[in-house]
Amino acid sequence: MAARHVLRVDAVLVQAVIAGALSFAHLHDLAAAAGQDGWKAWAYPVSVDLLMVAAWRRLRADGPSRLAWCWFLTALFASLGANVATAGFLDLAEPPALLRLGIAGWPALAFLGGTLLAHSADHRPPDEPAPAPETDPVTDPEPEAEPVRDPAPTPASVAVPPALPPADPAPAVPAVLVDHARKVAADYRDRTGAPIDTDTLRARLGVPPHLADAIAAQLT
Repeated sequence: MAARHVLRVDAVLVQAVIAGALSFAHLHDLAAAAGQDGWKAWAYPVSVDLLMVAAWRRLRADGPSRLAWCWFLTALFASLGANVATAGFLDLAEPPALLRLGIAGWPALAFLGGTLLAHSADHRPPDEPAPAPETDPVTDPEPEAEPVRDPAPTPASVAVPPALPPADPAPAVPAVLVDHARKVAADYRDRTGAPIDTDTLRARLGVPPHLADAIAAQLT
């Protein structure tokens, strides 16, 4: 069973390497045909693949967003277009002017996409605090203890200390709020490398201190 799993993973990796090498070569050939010779022709496939990887990592880390999907599809279209163009649909000996224009403008477009993907996360609006659940725990009042009558009362009565009030029950935390807190804690760990503390968690979620303590207890 273990050997079969290893063989399957190796086959997937070999297929990925072959597909990546072919796409890399097609992008190089297309850039060379458009007049980008030497090291510049090899830089184009690297730029396209890096932009696609950066957009995919943004999607995996922060979830779906229009910015990440836009640049992922842009890089995918550039890679797929190069594969189709080198299949005989275009005359690479005399490439059209529109292709030369796209190849020449790609570096500026890729630089813009990489910059937005790398720095837009620093200017995101703060997470909206989740509404605190309105909990109204109902506790049954404890019955009052009947006084014990001493059959032989003494002149000096012994004072009985008052019963301590029951401890406040732990607030119920909805699963949706706990999941949101896990995402906030994971984002904080990725940025700082340290686990999030209770005060920071309370400030990010906008919840009362006792509810923040209950959420932090479930995250540990």
